[in-house]
Amino acid sequence: MWEENFDTLDSSRWSKIPRGRSDWNRHMSDFEGCYSLRNGKLVLRGLNNTYLPGDTSRFLTGGGYTKDKGGFGEGRLEIRAKISAATGAWPAFWLLGQGRKYPQGGEIDIMERLNYDDFAYQTVHSHYTIDLKIKDPPNGGKGKIIADDFNVYAVEKYRDSLVFYINDKRTFAYPRIETDKKDQFPYAEGDHYLLLDMQLGGSWVGRVNPAELPVEMEIDWVRFYKRK
Repeated sequence: MWEENFDTLDSSRWSKIPRGRSDWNRHMSDFEGCYSLRNGKLVLRGLNNTYLPGDTSRFLTGGGYTKDKGGFGEGRLEIRAKISAATGAWPAFWLLGQGRKYPQGGEIDIMERLNYDDFAYQTVHSHYTIDLKIKDPPNGGKGKIIADDFNVYAVEKYRDSLVFYINDKRTFAYPRIETDKKDQFPYAEGDHYLLLDMQLGGSWVGRVNPAELPVEMEIDWVRFYKRK
């Protein structure tokens, strides 16, 4: 139903992620060195900031999202990518509720890798898990990846569950349950937009080693399927 092969960077589909105050976006930049198209792949980089003397950020990172330009409902979303490693590197592919506040709209983490891990985290977040701090059912899992090679990360979104895969191997599922608590499963309500970003540092991944930068990830394609 939707496919991106990154022959160009289509501004009708993608925007660069602006800088914010959270760990994941505190170094986001529109600096051209954080982005490139190479052999039909989108390359997002994390750099030491030796380029922008007027920018107080120590590092610069690149990221793109489909916010207000494209959303994904029920179906299967796949991303084929190769992720390089560095101390303090935290690349991620994830979804947020289109037109909804966080965390009420829900967060779906398709892939998060820390440092040199040979596995990726796949997690869901919502008002139920964050504000109410309820982790029943368990809200995350992880799966092995082929380090320094291309892997396919996927999530299938249904009205009663989210199901995660790495290289077509089912890794984790999060069900909708009967509960009197609010927003346990906001993922069936409306579309979610996609974020692809190269992140550096923060309380979860830890300190960055500048000597190991630049670090990058190559995204080959994104595909979205709906069931017949």
